[in-house]
Amino acid sequence: MPKLARIAFAAALASLPLPQAAADTQAFVNPAGEKLYKSACVVCHASGAANAPKLGDKQAWSPFLAQGADALMATVLKGKGAMPPRGGSAADEATLRAAVEYMMAAAR
Repeated sequence: MPKLARIAFAAALASLPLPQAAADTQAFVNPAGEKLYKSACVVCHASGAANAPKLGDKQAWSPFLAQGADALMATVLKGKGAMPPRGGSAADEATLRAAVEYMMAAAR
């Protein structure tokens, strides 16, 4: 595909509207967070297993959002209830923080 056609195609894709929650999440969050969420956190946070707040559930996430990312990170690092330390992953702290921020953004 010629360079001009690729540029036009990319511009056309960029102009497509995203759902508001997806647009907000993508605008502020490291993509590594979504990747970790989809590989580890989704097991409980998609279904609400073991009382995990579901991704995007504003009411369930409200008290956690009020605590802020640093308090949530402390919980993730130590574990809580059925959630093991680091959410059961071997991710580094930067990637864990990105996952926390991804889930927080989805609940705003």
